[in-house]
Amino acid sequence: MDAAQLFRVANYPPGVVPAGAATMAQDDAMGSALSWAQSSIGGLYSDGQTFLGYPELALLAQQPEYRRISEIIAMEMTRKWVKIITAGEEDKTPKITALEAAMKRFDVQDCFKQLAEQDGLFGRSHLYLDSGHTDDRDELKMDIGNGRSEASRAKIGRGFLRRLRVIEAVWCYPSSYNSIDPLKGDWYNPSSWFVMGKEIHASRLLTFIGRDVPDILKPAYSFGGLSLTQMAKPYVDNWIRTRQSTADIVNAYSVFVLKTNMSETLAMDEGALERRADVFNNLRNNRGLWILDNEREDFANVSAPLGTLDKLEAQSQEHMAAVCGIPVVKLLGITPSGLNTSTDGEMEAFYTWINAQQESLFRKPLTRLLNIMQLSEFGEVDPDITFEFEPLKQLDEKTQADVRKVEAETGDVLIRSGAISRIEERQRIAADESSPYASLDVSDVPGLSPEVKAEIGIKTTAAVIEAVEAGMLDIAKGLTELSLQAPVTGLFTSITKEDIIEAELMPPEPPEVLGAPPGANGQEQPLVPDANKSLLPSAPKPQNKVKREVSLT
Repeated sequence: MDAAQLFRVANYPPGVVPAGAATMAQDDAMGSALSWAQSSIGGLYSDGQTFLGYPELALLAQQPEYRRISEIIAMEMTRKWVKIITAGEEDKTPKITALEAAMKRFDVQDCFKQLAEQDGLFGRSHLYLDSGHTDDRDELKMDIGNGRSEASRAKIGRGFLRRLRVIEAVWCYPSSYNSIDPLKGDWYNPSSWFVMGKEIHASRLLTFIGRDVPDILKPAYSFGGLSLTQMAKPYVDNWIRTRQSTADIVNAYSVFVLKTNMSETLAMDEGALERRADVFNNLRNNRGLWILDNEREDFANVSAPLGTLDKLEAQSQEHMAAVCGIPVVKLLGITPSGLNTSTDGEMEAFYTWINAQQESLFRKPLTRLLNIMQLSEFGEVDPDITFEFEPLKQLDEKTQADVRKVEAETGDVLIRSGAISRIEERQRIAADESSPYASLDVSDVPGLSPEVKAEIGIKTTAAVIEAVEAGMLDIAKGLTELSLQAPVTGLFTSITKEDIIEAELMPPEPPEVLGAPPGANGQEQPLVPDANKSLLPSAPKPQNKVKREVSLT
């Protein structure tokens, strides 16, 4: 196979590229590169080293050996999906709830599952962001940016996103890209694509490529990547051949031998030998008698050994699992046998690899999609809103119960030793989303009288005041904590949410003010700046005795 065949441009169905449109660049520089590549190929075999073409990949997608590999990886990458989070401490639950509803409305999770599956089957997949202008060819050519750029703010408004559509690679042809200067960012990176004759800007057609190929091969792979199907093909071919050979051996593993005087039989009649074989075959089963000549004939049976065939088949299957990185128990449903065998380590390594695949294939396009969805839903992008992939490893009920038991025992020891309080342990339990007690009211500690709760609240209040005055806690957080303790202590009940927001927006005080010693009149610095003096006018100053108790506990 010469270089022209190895590096030939992929074929597309009629209509994908409009008539008269420019095709992939194969200029003089590329021709020289192909000549150089041909000299390095020599007489090497190219099995698995050439693009199979979308028709062949589509046919192979019907075989379970190839289909299951891509399906398992796609399902695992989207099984637990993502969790929308915020980087700051401000409560943005309404926005997060709206984004989660939008992701369900647009069926983002299923779309990304299809994208990962098609990337495994074909080496490339696309997600079309439909803004309702599918028939407006001029609009489709316009750049909508990455969700945070000027182009995005100019083009994307409320209600921009209408639906998401997964497009197979065979219908998308690269329209324009830089094939001259590798120092530029658009080097072999298409800025637009043809989709059945329509030119669409790359910002509207997100491209997913999980296993990129070297630049010299990109035109041959139609600017896609290496598919899992092509990677696994040599190993699947070996498995199919081994499986069929094993079936053939099992089907004819036993051969019956009739020892007779063939020279005399053939001398008497040319058809006598065939007639004798027919008689033998008709009478050799359990329904009749075996009739043999006592002096001139003998019977024997030759059987092929079958003891190692299962090991040969198992090795062929394991080779398929090895090339795609899927544990045997996950790919084939076969549990390892033998002493001290376990799949825990293999599954943990597999989940780690899947998480790396999520970061590699999903992180950038999902970030762009989330930004565009925010513009479409809210008209602006909140930079603090992001996402994280949910952990794939799950604990069974018994293991979860054991973990909670250990945590409870640890908390009890820490409470008894005075390292933490009951309220702090209650806060830990309420903050654990996996705990069945995640909806606890932290302030309502059972078993405590109102007097004890008030005493704990006063101590907490004193500690917060000391921390703010020492510069260890900012004013906004201090006001927040004091407002939480107010129902119990009866102190600082006038603090409102607006006061906390105002404190958050205030510029920080100069170091000499926050850490200044008592003034000339011997008075201590106030808890809050002058602008917030009215927040705490009636709060009594905690006694030194209370402060000492707080520091001791």
